Amino acid sequence: MTAVTAETPVAARSHPGPRGLFRAMARVHRTALLFWIGLVAVEVVALLWSLGPGANAAWAEHRAMGCHSGGPNLGCDMPGPAMLRYETAVTLAAGLLSLLPVLTAAWAGGALIGRELEDGTAQLAWTQSVTPARWLAAKLAVPALLLVPGTLAVTLVHRALWSAHSDLARAMGWREWHDDSVYEANGILATVHPLAALALGVLAGVLLRRALPALGVAVLAVSTLIWELDELRPRLWPTPPGTPALMHQHPSSHFWPLQLVETGIVLAVAALATATAFLVLRRRTGAAV
Repeated sequence: MTAVTAETPVAARSHPGPRGLFRAMARVHRTALLFWIGLVAVEVVALLWSLGPGANAAWAEHRAMGCHSGGPNLGCDMPGPAMLRYETAVTLAAGLLSLLPVLTAAWAGGALIGRELEDGTAQLAWTQSVTPARWLAAKLAVPALLLVPGTLAVTLVHRALWSAHSDLARAMGWREWHDDSVYEANGILATVHPLAALALGVLAGVLLRRALPALGVAVLAVSTLIWELDELRPRLWPTPPGTPALMHQHPSSHFWPLQLVETGIVLAVAALATATAFLVLRRRTGAAV
């Protein structure tokens, strides 16, 4: 009885649960975690300001300049300070969201996977407490659980802003629903793009096992994926008869069909990259997986 009781805590410690893996990853990658929290906070605050006082001030300035009447007015070609502040805040928030997949891929390939395989940290963890498969699963799951609520929060606020003040953006000639930054920030692509970037970054790290090469390959892979999707996007859903396959001939009613088709493609890429990463790790570690 005594021997069994003494061995139980050791066995329990040798296989830490999800909470233990989460705490370990949060401790090792706390700088990235704080950066992510700060990035989401900046985007949400900028969008909330734009939704309220920023838009109100821009509308008031727009009317004061006589630009709301629809008649010709050369002064309306140059936005005033309130309009510039509004545009800067919205552009900053949407721009950071568009940049997120590249940042995620660079971090996943370089710091999350490549560096730990290069310096032996991962191998040490495998011999002590965590199997390679559980290690890789945690490396994918924990960042995904942080990426999803953050990007969804930004998307919801951006959609609220667009719903309330899309006329302001059109009146100033800045953006339409089909512009890349607006289109991605208003739907689920702002969430699935970083998830695919995470999977591709992890795969690059597992394949190359060195931080800098994995970082470079991950960024290249994600940049290529996004560029190809941008080129393919207008052809993901049929355009009205007689119109070219361009985003600005698509009617706004095609927003969700286009979003869902592209989401399916991105998730398929993420699933394939994830499965390949596990397969490569299994082949390299053998029965330890």
